[in-house]
Formats: sequence, C-alpha cells, structure tokens
Amino acid sequence: MDIHNLPEGTTPEDVAKAHAKDMETQQKYGVEYHKYWVNEKTGKVFCLVHAPSAEAAECVHREAHGLLAEKIIEVEPDVAEVFLGGTETNNMGAVLLAGGGADERDPGIRTILFTDIANSTSLTQSLGDDAALAMLGVHDTIVRDALSALGGREVKHTGDGIMASFVSAASAVRCAIQIQRELEKHAQANPERPLKVRVGAAAGEPVEQNDDLFGSTVQLAARLCAHAQPEQILVSNAIPELRNYVRDHLAHFKCPQRIQFVSELPKTATGKIQKYVLRGKPAISKQ
Repeated sequence: MDIHNLPEGTTPEDVAKAHAKDMETQQKYGVEYHKYWVNEKTGKVFCLVHAPSAEAAECVHREAHGLLAEKIIEVEPDVAEVFLGGTETNNMGAVLLAGGGADERDPGIRTILFTDIANSTSLTQSLGDDAALAMLGVHDTIVRDALSALGGREVKHTGDGIMASFVSAASAVRCAIQIQRELEKHAQANPERPLKVRVGAAAGEPVEQNDDLFGSTVQLAARLCAHAQPEQILVSNAIPELRNYVRDHLAHFKCPQRIQFVSELPKTATGKIQKYVLRGKPAISKQ
C-alpha cells in the first residue's frame, strides 16, 4: 500500500484519471492496482496494489503519470481486509464509504479499539485456569456482541483482550460504552466474580510513520488501553468529533466520567508497553 500527498487543487476526478492510467500501464511491470482511498480533507490518497516489489509499483506510477508515492509499505491482504473491510468501489476503483451517498468516497481513516482484562494474571491465580478461561469467554462474548451490533471488525485476539477496527469513530466509542455497560450487568449478577476491563481507542490513516498498516494508530490505541484504569475508556484527543458525540448522547450513561479524552499519555507512567504486531492471519469478524 502506498500514500500520496496530492498537489493543491487536485480533484477526485484527477485521481480517478491517474488510477486509470496506472491500470493501462501495470501489466508491463506485473503489477495490479486494486483500489484506492481518497481523503479529500488532508489531500491524501492510499493505493492498494499487488506487485512483485515496491520498485515495480513505483515504475507504474512514474510511467503512467509521474505522481510518485511518498511511502510504500508491505501489507498482507488478509490484514488489509480486516482493518479496512471488504470495501465496495466505484467503476474507477475509488473505495466508497459504507452507508454513505452513492459516490461518497471512503477516506481510509479507521478507529482502532483495544480491550484488556484488568489483573488477568492474579485472576488466574485466584480462580484457577478453568474459571479464568470462563471469565475470558464472558469478555469475548460481550466484546464480540458489541462489535457485531456497532459495525466493528475483530482484527486480533491479544490473549487478555481484543483489537478491533471501526470505520466510524462514534461507533467505536458506542461499542466501548456498550462493553462497559454489559460488564457492569455481569458484575451485578455475579458479585463474587466481577470482570473489569480497560478500553483504549485512537484513529488514524493506513500509512503513517511506521512500516505497519495503521502502525502508529495501533500503538497509540494499545498504549491508551494499557494506561486506562479498570472500567475506564481512554480515547485519543485527536478524534474531535467524539467530544460532541459524548456530550450529546451519554446523558443516560451511569458513569460518564469513565470516558476520558487525552492529548498525551501520563508522563509519570512507568513500565514497558507491549508492541502489537500482526503476524500470520488475523481473526476476521463473522458478520
């Protein structure tokens, strides 16, 4: 997948013409440009391409129109699908926004959400393996039900939690809230075995500073989750539209203070944060 920073004044129609020229040239280099995402607000385009090498993909762009990518990263097709979804395209190859207008283009931004069972090690020690696995099963069912209800896609099970991807940032927060509400119901019904979970969420573009798909966003969401308190939801302050959503829609949420927006992680926090790297085939949500 590559990223282009578009010259000022470039229109979606200009991008479509460039993509058409790529498709006319690609066979010469054994390359296939599948589809692309256009973020008109930031002037960026992300192209998904099957190529024998990054150099071959670059040769197609150079010969077809001269608009070279700022960066090219290697991605696994399954990983790209689970993050971005089985997306519909228009006849020119531009990915369309699910649920949007007839030709509303998908900008490629996704919100990544992590859950993590608090004190999972001590839970296993105090309850035993079988009971701890049963508690993990409760977590998995609650999280997956929320993902299914709110349009999330499971990317990976992390052992003590789940990583998921959302097209809609608001849906990601609604999902986090539903998870905490259902966990609270479970705790009320099982006071002897309360299950407490941290949640972190961040939004970003497919190709960023890292060489992994959504690499920086995944790292930030994982770190937010790690820094959250049990039963808390930490959301990156870089998702501005969520502030209004929380203000307007959470009047009935029993503990709105559990949701916090952060611009940076606590400077006093210690401990290493695990780096989440996708290896092998991810778990694709069945929906």
